[in-house]
Amino acid sequence: MNLIVQAILGFAFLMLVMGAALFISAGSMHYWQAWVYLAVFGGCTILITNYLALYDRELLAGRVQAGPVAETRPVQRVIQSLASLFFITLFIVSGLDFRLSWSHVPPALSLTSDVFVAFGFLIVFLTFRENTYTRSTIEVSANQRVITTGPYSVVRHPMYAGAMLLLLFTPVALGSWVALPLVVPLALVIAARIRDEEAFLSANLDGYVEYCRKVRYRLVPYIW
Repeated sequence: MNLIVQAILGFAFLMLVMGAALFISAGSMHYWQAWVYLAVFGGCTILITNYLALYDRELLAGRVQAGPVAETRPVQRVIQSLASLFFITLFIVSGLDFRLSWSHVPPALSLTSDVFVAFGFLIVFLTFRENTYTRSTIEVSANQRVITTGPYSVVRHPMYAGAMLLLLFTPVALGSWVALPLVVPLALVIAARIRDEEAFLSANLDGYVEYCRKVRYRLVPYIW
């Protein structure tokens, strides 16, 4: 299948699943926070995908092959499956919150949270621009080298840092305080993936151990 067509279909499927999780659980299409969030999420994804289609087709191909099925190692299949489950649950609970009026998040705070979601995507984009090896699956490509510049000079996993930022602000952007604790299991899954990825890269990528000694923090400066 053509790479661009594959990317479009993958994007459409993701947006359909997210929209269905939000609006079916909300029991209404008048969930304005969901519409704004999907516009921000979808718009940022389209911009990043367009950039990769123009300037880094190899990375786009690596990003298209995603999810538990694409992983070659059993431990990562489990991690990715849990991540997908918690991700969808986050949207379902937010939708239920809208339906049952559990939370009262000021509209201005929801919109501000959308800005932080977009900023999380910006960090992801800067990571992609700096590192053409940032694929969806954990592997080492031929001639791959350790990237130490740009966001990689701050933390060892800037893509996950951007993802965690946008996930942290997602429930509030969707008008839900109740869904906010669900970010915790997502963070634990990401931490488990990082631990396993670092063990794999230390064993298979020349220079990675030295890089870890130089850049101390994995995800958040001065914390972890």
